[in-house]
Amino acid sequence: MHPRTRELLDYLDAQRAVLRDAFDVLPPSQRDEAPAPDRWSAAGNVEHLAIVEQRLAGILTAKIAAARAEGIASETSVDPILPTIDIAKLLDRSTRVSAAPTGLPTGMQADAAWAALERAGVAVREALVSGDGLALGTITHPHPLFGPLSAYYWFGFIAAHEGRHAAQIREIAAVRVAS
Repeated sequence: MHPRTRELLDYLDAQRAVLRDAFDVLPPSQRDEAPAPDRWSAAGNVEHLAIVEQRLAGILTAKIAAARAEGIASETSVDPILPTIDIAKLLDRSTRVSAAPTGLPTGMQADAAWAALERAGVAVREALVSGDGLALGTITHPHPLFGPLSAYYWFGFIAAHEGRHAAQIREIAAVRVAS
């Protein structure tokens, strides 16, 4: 496996563990409760991630397949990719970001939302592995806030996005403990 693929798979796994730990802090009876009328519950955060990741897995899988069909080059660099991504900006919760209407949670219950996220996570990892050894830096897709991102950046973004929502879930837990 190419070192960049391994690096991104490891980061995806690490951020999923961070998310799971944050989710597990809340008792199951509180995971479906929003902390305020205009805020998402823990289940809503997880459902949002599932929606976004499933969509991105499909987009990235299609783009990688198209690039492969067009004769994309092999990756020649083994330099780590994560240091080139502004992960701190993605994790920064001081700036509120509104999700696109297509990424809004629909009210799925916590267990169902987590199951959907697990399925989406499998699809994301399969998409990444489908491009193993290819020059994924040459494949781009636009992000509404950050502009065009390479496929490498998208996989890093997906993981960091989970970290961002883990922080949001920890904020929910802190509100619950305080009240």
